[in-house]
Amino acid sequence: MKILRLDELVAQGKLAGRRVFIRADLNVPQDAAGHITEDTRIRASVPCIQMALAAGAAVMVTSHLGRPTEGQFNPEDSLAPVAQRLGELLGREVRLVSNWVDGVQVEPGQVVLLENCRINPGEKKNSEALARKMAALCDIFVNDAFGTAHRAEGTTHGIARFAPLACAGPLLSAEVDAITKALSAPKRPLLAIVAGSKVSTKLTILQSLAAKVDGLIVGGGIANTFMLAAGLKIGKSLAEPALLDAAKTVIAALAARGAAVPIPVDVVCAKHFAADAPATVKDANAVDDDDLILDIGPKTAALLAAQLKAAGTIVWNGPVGVFEFDAFSHGTEVIARAIAASPAFSIAGGGDTLAAIAKYGIASELGYISTGGGAFLEMLEGKTLPALDILAQRANA
Repeated sequence: MKILRLDELVAQGKLAGRRVFIRADLNVPQDAAGHITEDTRIRASVPCIQMALAAGAAVMVTSHLGRPTEGQFNPEDSLAPVAQRLGELLGREVRLVSNWVDGVQVEPGQVVLLENCRINPGEKKNSEALARKMAALCDIFVNDAFGTAHRAEGTTHGIARFAPLACAGPLLSAEVDAITKALSAPKRPLLAIVAGSKVSTKLTILQSLAAKVDGLIVGGGIANTFMLAAGLKIGKSLAEPALLDAAKTVIAALAARGAAVPIPVDVVCAKHFAADAPATVKDANAVDDDDLILDIGPKTAALLAAQLKAAGTIVWNGPVGVFEFDAFSHGTEVIARAIAASPAFSIAGGGDTLAAIAKYGIASELGYISTGGGAFLEMLEGKTLPALDILAQRANA
């Protein structure tokens, strides 16, 4: 996919004195008092902003935060805490601007933060009238919000249609490059880990990856459904019996290519779902009717770790057990450390995956960590993301 990139425009000297509108993803978690509890997304937005400022642009940045009601401003929806944190990271004042759709005052070398874009009527429905107004604010539109790239909204798609120039920022560009590297021309073997509670939520991803990977590791409730499909008993574990045929189809698709879905050989069980529930390791064919499978067992973890350490490329989405509970976290930890130790190019994404990466302190040892949740999954499915599609259209116009 050919898209125009911000660093290309900088190299051509096209930002000096220009009005640059950056759509960032600053949707960070906050506590009840409105304090930011985790600022990864804000820190990830800084390089794009710094690049535009250093090139002499007048910079406007906006993002959504939470789920505000269009046309109604509530204090809890304000980007004020984000403006403060962004200012700290940039080492300069970042003025917060409200009611900005009809005009923004910003000079070259300055940066302003435009209040929560989802407050603007028409943002979610990608109103053309709103998009044209926002496009009129700038000379260059920069999308650097991969986490929202799967949505066609005013600040992710509409403005890109009408801005004089539309390009991708460094974060968005890096996401596209990393996922393309992992799936389009991967070093083999290509292994994918797809874990979660339900097959139904990730069935299309499993089906898509089945045609590409050399091994598909499933975990969580998804693994339970695959265990059922393989003829194993899972007790009262979370599973989707209605999707057994779908699971069997995925297994068959991989087998036809000489690949496989490794079925657990042992599991960690409990009698009830709780952090303090006694954990028991059992062979996969010895699960009792009243057992809950909450993690893969040590033999399975060791087998999978060996495969991961020999991989050429790894795509990781989801912990393989209930890693929030220490007694059922060992499988995910072994997998995480195996990925970190592997010479493979690894790309990881998804909220629970990021939490596991943080818990085991392996971020610096992975090839790339995606900031997107839904966008990451949709790219794994092979879908065309609206925000990328419009940038490609503009680049090829």
